[in-house]
Amino acid sequence: MLSKRIIAALDIKDNRVVKGVNFKNLKDAGDPIEKAREYEKNGIDEIVFLDITATNEKRATLKELAKEIGENIFIPFTVGGGIKSTKDIVEIIKSGADKVFLNSAAVNNPNVIKEASDLLGSANLVIAIDAKKIDGDYFVFIDGGKIKTDLKAVDWAKKCEDLGAGEILLTSMNTDGVQTGYDLELIRIISSVVNIPVIASGGAGEVQHFVDAFEAGADAALAASIFHYGKFTPKGLKKELIKKGIEIRNS
Repeated sequence: MLSKRIIAALDIKDNRVVKGVNFKNLKDAGDPIEKAREYEKNGIDEIVFLDITATNEKRATLKELAKEIGENIFIPFTVGGGIKSTKDIVEIIKSGADKVFLNSAAVNNPNVIKEASDLLGSANLVIAIDAKKIDGDYFVFIDGGKIKTDLKAVDWAKKCEDLGAGEILLTSMNTDGVQTGYDLELIRIISSVVNIPVIASGGAGEVQHFVDAFEAGADAALAASIFHYGKFTPKGLKKELIKKGIEIRNS
Protein backbone atom coordinates (compact mmCIF):
# COMPACT_ATOMS: atom_id res chain seq x y z
CA MET A 1 0.00 0.00 0.00
CA LEU A 2 1.43 3.37 -1.05
CA SER A 3 1.65 6.20 1.49
CA LYS A 4 -1.71 7.86 2.01
CA ARG A 5 -2.38 11.58 2.37
CA ILE A 6 -4.55 13.34 4.92
CA ILE A 7 -6.13 16.51 3.56
CA ALA A 8 -8.09 19.21 5.36
CA ALA A 9 -10.97 20.95 3.60
CA LEU A 10 -11.76 24.58 4.19
CA ASP A 11 -15.04 25.77 2.65
CA ILE A 12 -14.94 29.56 2.33
CA LYS A 13 -17.86 31.97 2.32
CA ASP A 14 -17.41 35.73 2.79
CA ASN A 15 -13.75 35.12 3.74
CA ARG A 16 -14.77 32.78 6.59
CA VAL A 17 -14.55 29.02 6.96
CA VAL A 18 -17.99 27.39 7.05
CA LYS A 19 -19.20 23.83 7.45
CA GLY A 20 -22.55 22.24 6.74
CA VAL A 21 -24.28 18.87 6.53
CA ASN A 22 -25.28 17.42 3.14
CA PHE A 23 -24.23 20.77 1.56
CA LYS A 24 -26.76 22.67 3.75
CA ASN A 25 -27.07 24.50 7.11
CA LEU A 26 -23.72 26.27 6.99
CA LYS A 27 -22.08 27.31 10.26
CA ASP A 28 -19.09 29.56 10.85
CA ALA A 29 -15.91 27.61 11.66
CA GLY A 30 -13.25 30.31 11.81
CA ASP A 31 -10.68 32.35 9.88
CA PRO A 32 -9.18 30.52 6.88
CA ILE A 33 -5.61 31.73 7.37
CA GLU A 34 -5.62 30.89 11.07
CA LYS A 35 -7.09 27.47 10.33
CA ALA A 36 -4.54 26.80 7.61
CA ARG A 37 -1.63 27.71 9.88
CA GLU A 38 -3.05 25.57 12.64
CA TYR A 39 -3.44 22.55 10.37
CA GLU A 40 0.05 22.94 8.94
CA LYS A 41 1.52 23.11 12.44
CA ASN A 42 -0.43 20.00 13.40
CA GLY A 43 0.81 17.86 10.53
CA ILE A 44 -1.75 18.03 7.72
CA ASP A 45 -0.36 16.99 4.33
CA GLU A 46 -2.43 19.29 2.13
CA ILE A 47 -5.31 21.75 2.35
CA VAL A 48 -8.17 22.27 -0.11
CA PHE A 49 -9.84 25.68 -0.15
CA LEU A 50 -13.24 25.99 -1.79
CA ASP A 51 -15.04 29.27 -2.35
CA ILE A 52 -18.44 27.60 -2.06
CA THR A 53 -20.57 30.45 -3.40
CA ALA A 54 -18.31 31.70 -6.19
CA THR A 55 -20.03 29.71 -8.93
CA ASN A 56 -23.58 30.56 -7.86
CA GLU A 57 -22.76 34.21 -7.35
CA LYS A 58 -21.10 34.38 -10.79
CA ARG A 59 -17.84 35.85 -9.51
CA ALA A 60 -14.20 34.88 -9.57
CA THR A 61 -12.45 32.74 -6.99
CA LEU A 62 -10.83 34.63 -4.14
CA LYS A 63 -7.47 35.20 -5.82
CA GLU A 64 -6.32 37.57 -3.09
CA LEU A 65 -7.06 34.94 -0.48
CA ALA A 66 -5.05 32.41 -2.49
CA LYS A 67 -2.13 34.83 -2.50
CA GLU A 68 -2.43 35.38 1.24
CA ILE A 69 -2.58 31.64 1.87
CA GLY A 70 0.55 31.12 -0.21
CA GLU A 71 2.37 33.70 1.88
CA ASN A 72 1.38 32.03 5.14
CA ILE A 73 1.70 28.26 4.68
CA PHE A 74 4.34 26.04 3.11
CA ILE A 75 2.43 22.82 2.44
CA PRO A 76 0.63 22.10 -0.84
CA PHE A 77 -2.79 23.67 -1.21
CA THR A 78 -5.53 23.50 -3.80
CA VAL A 79 -8.05 26.22 -4.62
CA GLY A 80 -11.42 25.98 -6.34
CA GLY A 81 -14.74 27.69 -6.79
CA GLY A 82 -15.94 29.86 -9.64
CA ILE A 83 -13.05 28.91 -11.93
CA LYS A 84 -14.27 28.80 -15.51
CA SER A 85 -11.33 29.06 -17.86
CA THR A 86 -7.68 28.21 -18.39
CA LYS A 87 -6.93 31.88 -17.78
CA ASP A 88 -8.53 31.62 -14.32
CA ILE A 89 -6.49 28.51 -13.58
CA VAL A 90 -3.22 30.20 -14.56
CA GLU A 91 -4.05 33.22 -12.37
CA ILE A 92 -4.72 31.00 -9.35
CA ILE A 93 -1.48 29.07 -9.83
CA LYS A 94 0.40 32.37 -10.18
CA SER A 95 -1.26 33.54 -6.95
CA GLY A 96 0.52 30.72 -5.15
CA ALA A 97 -1.76 27.68 -5.26
CA ASP A 98 -0.13 24.34 -6.03
CA LYS A 99 -3.24 22.95 -7.68
CA VAL A 100 -6.60 24.12 -8.94
CA PHE A 101 -9.78 22.11 -8.95
CA LEU A 102 -12.71 22.40 -11.30
CA ASN A 103 -16.24 21.14 -10.85
CA SER A 104 -19.14 22.91 -12.57
CA ALA A 105 -16.95 24.53 -15.23
CA ALA A 106 -15.54 21.17 -16.27
CA VAL A 107 -19.01 19.65 -16.61
CA ASN A 108 -20.22 22.64 -18.63
CA ASN A 109 -17.11 22.71 -20.82
CA PRO A 110 -15.07 19.46 -20.65
CA ASN A 111 -12.51 20.88 -23.10
CA VAL A 112 -11.20 23.14 -20.34
CA ILE A 113 -9.73 20.02 -18.70
CA LYS A 114 -7.64 19.19 -21.77
CA GLU A 115 -6.67 22.82 -22.32
CA ALA A 116 -5.50 23.23 -18.73
CA SER A 117 -3.72 19.89 -18.69
CA ASP A 118 -1.91 20.64 -21.95
CA LEU A 119 -0.86 24.07 -20.69
CA LEU A 120 0.05 23.37 -17.07
CA GLY A 121 0.32 19.61 -16.79
CA SER A 122 -2.07 17.20 -15.16
CA ALA A 123 -0.31 17.44 -11.77
CA ASN A 124 -1.82 20.91 -11.26
CA LEU A 125 -5.36 19.93 -12.15
CA VAL A 126 -7.92 18.28 -9.88
CA ILE A 127 -11.49 17.55 -10.93
CA ALA A 128 -14.02 17.66 -8.12
CA ILE A 129 -16.98 15.35 -8.53
CA ASP A 130 -20.01 15.85 -6.28
CA ALA A 131 -22.07 12.67 -6.61
CA LYS A 132 -25.37 11.57 -5.17
CA LYS A 133 -26.95 8.14 -5.29
CA ILE A 134 -30.40 8.21 -6.88
CA ASP A 135 -32.36 5.06 -7.72
CA GLY A 136 -29.30 2.87 -7.41
CA ASP A 137 -26.89 4.97 -9.48
CA TYR A 138 -24.54 7.86 -8.74
CA PHE A 139 -25.16 11.09 -10.63
CA VAL A 140 -23.00 14.21 -10.87
CA PHE A 141 -24.29 17.44 -9.34
CA ILE A 142 -22.99 20.95 -10.06
CA ASP A 143 -23.36 24.50 -8.71
CA GLY A 144 -22.60 23.54 -5.13
CA GLY A 145 -24.82 20.47 -5.24
CA LYS A 146 -27.88 22.39 -6.37
CA ILE A 147 -28.24 21.06 -9.92
CA LYS A 148 -28.45 17.41 -10.91
CA THR A 149 -26.96 16.46 -14.26
CA ASP A 150 -27.59 13.40 -16.40
CA LEU A 151 -23.93 12.43 -16.05
CA LYS A 152 -23.21 9.21 -14.21
CA ALA A 153 -20.26 9.62 -11.86
CA VAL A 154 -18.40 6.59 -13.18
CA ASP A 155 -18.61 7.79 -16.80
CA TRP A 156 -17.61 11.32 -15.89
CA ALA A 157 -14.61 10.15 -13.84
CA LYS A 158 -13.29 8.12 -16.76
CA LYS A 159 -13.76 11.02 -19.15
CA CYS A 160 -11.96 13.41 -16.81
CA GLU A 161 -8.96 11.09 -16.71
CA ASP A 162 -8.99 10.74 -20.50
CA LEU A 163 -9.01 14.53 -20.88
CA GLY A 164 -5.98 14.96 -18.62
CA ALA A 165 -7.13 15.38 -15.02
CA GLY A 166 -4.41 14.58 -12.50
CA GLU A 167 -6.64 13.72 -9.54
CA ILE A 168 -10.29 13.31 -8.65
CA LEU A 169 -11.74 14.86 -5.52
CA LEU A 170 -14.72 12.63 -4.93
CA THR A 171 -17.46 13.86 -2.59
CA SER A 172 -20.54 11.86 -1.74
CA MET A 173 -23.47 14.19 -1.12
CA ASN A 174 -25.19 11.33 0.71
CA THR A 175 -22.55 11.25 3.44
CA ASP A 176 -21.17 14.81 3.44
CA GLY A 177 -20.80 16.28 6.93
CA VAL A 178 -22.64 13.51 8.78
CA GLN A 179 -19.47 11.90 10.23
CA THR A 180 -20.81 8.35 9.84
CA GLY A 181 -18.19 7.25 7.30
CA TYR A 182 -17.22 7.78 3.70
CA ASP A 183 -19.35 6.40 0.88
CA LEU A 184 -17.30 3.24 0.37
CA GLU A 185 -19.38 1.99 -2.53
CA LEU A 186 -18.76 5.19 -4.46
CA ILE A 187 -15.03 5.10 -3.68
CA ARG A 188 -14.73 1.50 -4.85
CA ILE A 189 -16.61 2.19 -8.07
CA ILE A 190 -14.59 5.25 -9.07
CA SER A 191 -11.16 4.01 -7.95
CA SER A 192 -11.67 0.80 -9.90
CA VAL A 193 -12.21 2.59 -13.24
CA VAL A 194 -9.50 5.29 -13.12
CA ASN A 195 -5.73 5.14 -12.72
CA ILE A 196 -5.29 8.62 -11.27
CA PRO A 197 -5.44 9.31 -7.51
CA VAL A 198 -8.87 9.49 -5.89
CA ILE A 199 -9.39 11.73 -2.86
CA ALA A 200 -12.26 10.50 -0.68
CA SER A 201 -14.46 13.25 0.72
CA GLY A 202 -17.66 13.40 2.74
CA GLY A 203 -18.41 11.63 5.99
CA ALA A 204 -15.25 11.23 8.08
CA GLY A 205 -15.94 10.94 11.79
CA GLU A 206 -13.71 8.20 13.21
CA VAL A 207 -10.26 6.75 12.60
CA GLN A 208 -11.77 3.60 11.14
CA HIS A 209 -13.56 5.64 8.50
CA PHE A 210 -10.18 6.65 7.04
CA VAL A 211 -8.96 3.06 7.15
CA ASP A 212 -12.10 1.94 5.32
CA ALA A 213 -11.68 4.63 2.66
CA PHE A 214 -8.08 3.67 1.99
CA GLU A 215 -8.94 0.00 1.81
CA ALA A 216 -11.75 0.85 -0.63
CA GLY A 217 -9.21 2.38 -2.99
CA ALA A 218 -8.76 6.04 -1.98
CA ASP A 219 -5.27 7.46 -2.32
CA ALA A 220 -6.05 10.33 0.04
CA ALA A 221 -8.79 11.19 2.50
CA LEU A 222 -10.20 14.65 3.03
CA ALA A 223 -11.98 15.80 6.17
CA ALA A 224 -13.36 19.01 7.62
CA SER A 225 -15.65 18.69 10.64
CA ILE A 226 -13.38 16.43 12.71
CA PHE A 227 -10.55 18.96 12.41
CA HIS A 228 -12.61 22.16 12.61
CA TYR A 229 -14.24 21.21 15.89
CA GLY A 230 -11.23 19.57 17.55
CA LYS A 231 -12.24 15.91 17.48
CA PHE A 232 -8.83 15.05 16.03
CA THR A 233 -5.63 16.84 15.14
CA PRO A 234 -3.92 15.68 11.95
CA LYS A 235 -0.97 14.36 13.97
CA GLY A 236 -3.27 12.51 16.35
CA LEU A 237 -5.19 10.98 13.47
CA LYS A 238 -1.98 9.89 11.75
CA LYS A 239 -0.73 8.17 14.89
CA GLU A 240 -3.93 6.17 15.15
CA LEU A 241 -3.82 5.24 11.46
CA ILE A 242 -0.23 4.04 11.79
CA LYS A 243 -1.33 1.80 14.68
CA LYS A 244 -3.87 0.29 12.29
CA GLY A 245 -1.22 -0.47 9.71
CA ILE A 246 -1.82 2.42 7.32
CA GLU A 247 1.30 3.94 5.79
CA ILE A 248 0.90 7.69 6.02
CA ARG A 249 2.84 10.39 4.21
CA ASN A 250 4.91 12.77 6.36
CA SER A 251 4.22 10.79 9.51
